[in-house]
Amino acid sequence: MPSNFNSKIVTQGVQRSPNRAMLRAVGFGDGDFDKPIVGIANAYSTITPCNAGLDTLATRAEHAARAAGVMPQTFGTITISDGISMGTEGMKCSLVSREVIADSIETVCRGQSMDGVLAIGGCDKNMPGAMIAFARLNIPAIFVYGGTIKPGHHHGRDLTIVSSFEAVGEFIAHRIDAAELLAVERNACPGVGSCGGMYTANTMASTFEAMGLSLPYSSTMAAEDAEKSDSAARSAEVLVQAIHKQILPAQLLTRKAFENAIAVVMAVGGTTNAVLHLLAIAHAMRVDLSIDDFETISRRVPVLGDMKPSGRYVVTDLHRAGGIPQVMKMLLEHGVLHGDCLTITGETIAEVLNNVPAEPRSDQDVIHPWHNPVYPQGHLSILKGNLAPEGSVAKISGIKNPKITGAARVFNSEEACMEAILAQNIKPGDVVVIRYEGPKGGPGMREMLSPTAALVGAGMGESVGLITDGRFSGGTYGLVVGHVAPEAAVGGTIALVEEGDSITIDAEARLLQLNISDEELARRRALWQPPNPRYTRGVLAKYARLVSCASLGAVTDA
Repeated sequence: MPSNFNSKIVTQGVQRSPNRAMLRAVGFGDGDFDKPIVGIANAYSTITPCNAGLDTLATRAEHAARAAGVMPQTFGTITISDGISMGTEGMKCSLVSREVIADSIETVCRGQSMDGVLAIGGCDKNMPGAMIAFARLNIPAIFVYGGTIKPGHHHGRDLTIVSSFEAVGEFIAHRIDAAELLAVERNACPGVGSCGGMYTANTMASTFEAMGLSLPYSSTMAAEDAEKSDSAARSAEVLVQAIHKQILPAQLLTRKAFENAIAVVMAVGGTTNAVLHLLAIAHAMRVDLSIDDFETISRRVPVLGDMKPSGRYVVTDLHRAGGIPQVMKMLLEHGVLHGDCLTITGETIAEVLNNVPAEPRSDQDVIHPWHNPVYPQGHLSILKGNLAPEGSVAKISGIKNPKITGAARVFNSEEACMEAILAQNIKPGDVVVIRYEGPKGGPGMREMLSPTAALVGAGMGESVGLITDGRFSGGTYGLVVGHVAPEAAVGGTIALVEEGDSITIDAEARLLQLNISDEELARRRALWQPPNPRYTRGVLAKYARLVSCASLGAVTDA
């Protein structure tokens, strides 16, 4: 099957011979011009452990693709380390990087007329960025996840990067000393791979497997294990077959596939960021998906995986227990997964899962049986009310009391809130409000792992509520509500909250409410003035001008 690009060369004859000459310079021979050209989008970098091992996978994929009869062309794309930038101004670039990644992959594949694309990524935004590009391009595509990090160990317990953030709160509260804080830091991240719990990277990789754009079991493999490299090579071979069969993202990324992805997110206790990213991918694929769909599916899917951050286990444990296929088979058996969805292999979901047991093995407790789930319903809830008429996202797993009414402690930036926590000025019963951190207001919708983890570490994860128009790390848990929409920067109600106001967070009633009269709310709204933009030039200023509401996925091409 000739490539799009080379078919143009053939039809236009000698007029295009300079293009062939350029391709000869990068390794094309006389027999290669009729072969499909496959882009390998490689997010390798040494910026973060999530991406530090990707070059090995790209090389394996390139060799396998060439052996399968196509011409692989490798190009780079970027990453921002969420963990390293967390709590700093740099975190404003994290969500922005999702758009840069999507735009860069789309640009290269369109500009070079690629016949297919294999993307390799590790850190959080690599996954949705690549998938958005797949949807826009609609050429055969497959995603290779770089793999999860193995857990660190200290004093007999497994550690992840979140352990380090929580240790800061423990230190502030005098629950550990400086030596213990340093020991946790030294042992939290023992090698390459993405953050080890069911945080954003592992959650999004799991959704890609659920939607059929990654190979079975690939989303839970450890980055350092040989099977991950073998999976990269196999992914390239499958992509070549998909090119010949013309299996396209539009056939895979259907409404039913998104419902499958959401069901898996609920079943494994995945990140709140899945809401934002799946909405954005659906927008790119022009699939009708709304924030309310997450609430609907949450009510019928139990949490089956006892996964960090609120649970006990890391993703390498999930892999040994049967991985995402085991979870999917249970969902399929109980009528909450669409088995007729197509995958990149050409098989349906039901066919892929045919030999997977209907229930998990009895010698493990990472994946709970259906009749004894970790929680009877999904852990993500969509809260609405006068504080979030367009919706907000709460992660309610692991909390004993999903309701609080307390006095607002209002901060116009993450830094101001963190200063108050470090000074021990936040008390049990408070409801912390962090605003002007939304997609436009931040800009960039920073993750609030530093303040939430500090509160948990200080022992106030159950007694202090936190709401924000920003978002949360996949490692966040507690009585926290993010993605509050409309955001403060566009005059959402969160901008009108005053210090000491009564706020109710009620996850059971799906309510986020500012307890003042409609008349008082109208009076404040009439007086509100939008703040000056924090950035007037560069990528953050451009992003702030383009980005949509969080309830729509914070997309930039609405």
